Amino acid sequence: MFASAALLFVAACNKKPPAAPPPPPAAPPAAAKPTVSISADRLSINKGESAKLSWTTTDATSVSISPEVGAVTPQGTTTVTPADSTTYAITATGPGGSTDANVRITVNAPAPVAEAPKGPSFEDLFMQEVRDAYFDLDKADIRPDARQALEKTASFLKGYPNAHVTIEGHCDERGSTEYNLALGDRRANAVKQYLVNLGIPAANLNTVSFGKEKPFCSESNETCWQQNRRGHFVPARQ
Repeated sequence: MFASAALLFVAACNKKPPAAPPPPPAAPPAAAKPTVSISADRLSINKGESAKLSWTTTDATSVSISPEVGAVTPQGTTTVTPADSTTYAITATGPGGSTDANVRITVNAPAPVAEAPKGPSFEDLFMQEVRDAYFDLDKADIRPDARQALEKTASFLKGYPNAHVTIEGHCDERGSTEYNLALGDRRANAVKQYLVNLGIPAANLNTVSFGKEKPFCSESNETCWQQNRRGHFVPARQ
């Protein structure tokens, strides 16, 4: 009996313990978060000029730049011409997430252009330089004082070879309407012919007679009548 117990004890001591289970497989390393950087060769430009963007990324599967550029390669360059100051943002996306970066390009507004000072207009100079020709009663002859006035007028008109003028013939109130219309016509044509002789193209000179219908002065005396006996100039509408 003692021998049987001893045998059982020896058998129990020689029994192998069960094998331990294998360790679980190691977890894969976490995906790296992308990195991204962007720069510009010029951070300040004038309107209408361009700048070159350069960028580089790591661990990215997709990269895009806004505004306007869109999808790009993981690294590269591109030229942009912003109309106004613009911040360009780049986004790099990969299994580990996404990362942003940006660069701002300032567009300088053009300096205001100072307006050149405006000189007197043709009409202003016309009023200053052109002189009427005055006539004696019932006459259409060019008087000496009228010659001086017309020479000054011709000198001005030669500086504006494309200018057209109308010569108005006027009379004082004495005499009939028909007579004064004819006299005004002779006066206007006498002025025109004198200017043509001074070198003004005839095609630039129109004539019209108003007779006594448009007086410059309405008093019935010689001083007033003299003002109404004239060849008067006005710029012609083109």
